Amino acid sequence: MKALTKTDFNFPGQKSVYHGKVRDVYNINGEKLVMVATDRISAFDVVLPKGIPFKGQMLNQIAAKFLDATTDICPNWKTATPDPMVTVGVMCEGFPIEMIVRGYLCGSAWRTYKSGVREICGVKLPEGMKENQKFPEPIITPTTKAEIGEHDADISKEEILAKGLATPEEYAILEKYTMALFNRGTEIAAERGLILVDTKYEFGKHNGTIYLMDEIHTPDSSRYFYSEGYQERFEKGEAQKQLSKEFVREWLMDNGFQGKEGQQVPEMTDEIVASISERYIELYEHITGEQFVKEDTSNIASRIEKNVTEYLRGLL
Repeated sequence: MKALTKTDFNFPGQKSVYHGKVRDVYNINGEKLVMVATDRISAFDVVLPKGIPFKGQMLNQIAAKFLDATTDICPNWKTATPDPMVTVGVMCEGFPIEMIVRGYLCGSAWRTYKSGVREICGVKLPEGMKENQKFPEPIITPTTKAEIGEHDADISKEEILAKGLATPEEYAILEKYTMALFNRGTEIAAERGLILVDTKYEFGKHNGTIYLMDEIHTPDSSRYFYSEGYQERFEKGEAQKQLSKEFVREWLMDNGFQGKEGQQVPEMTDEIVASISERYIELYEHITGEQFVKEDTSNIASRIEKNVTEYLRGLL
């Protein structure tokens, strides 16, 4: 099993390329984007040294499925998936914020709450909440979009407006879309026996219209709990059984790594890499309700180059 961790394509009409933490984005004629979901994996804003076989394919296919399932809510950037690891779409000018929506108190929000803080991103939180408790209503806790190697920072609606990162009219649309998408994601998850706990959305503008960008409802951008046993575990104060990338973070923390200065990423043995790949396949099958079909990985780069080039030539 091979993993794609680096790309260096030269597609027809290519103007530039941006290498993100896990995605490489190719600018085609300043109009279209070719987004390659690599097998790189990041945690604590650090790209880990080894790739995870099939991860890019899984994330790309989950995102494509959910983008297609939400086109009635808001326009999105996707126009085609010419390869299992690639989405092609319209180029948008992104808002420099991520819209994070939380239905439950967990993860970084719980760690903040436990330390005594009762306000996150300008949102006041009730007293007496417990870990993994459902909020009375989902809350939006935006963050800034950090450069690679930097950490995203919490930001309030008031700060976003004061800094001019979005106009009041734009932000109202971002909030509306965020809640509607989260509600749809919650409904789809419930059909799969899952709870959509929290997730993030990114938006941008194309020809003056706000579009949903990037991935949506994948285990890299979202946290899911299993519905079965949730209440029982919550009442006993036990950890929830979850579908997300959290298990990778937990493995890193157990081995003394949290992305802080001076810390070393623990050794990623072949067994660890294989187990992470298997967990991602489990995530895919639970979230989509479909069996995961592994693509041929003998030469991933040449497959992608061929598929994307043929697609782009067909547009010319």
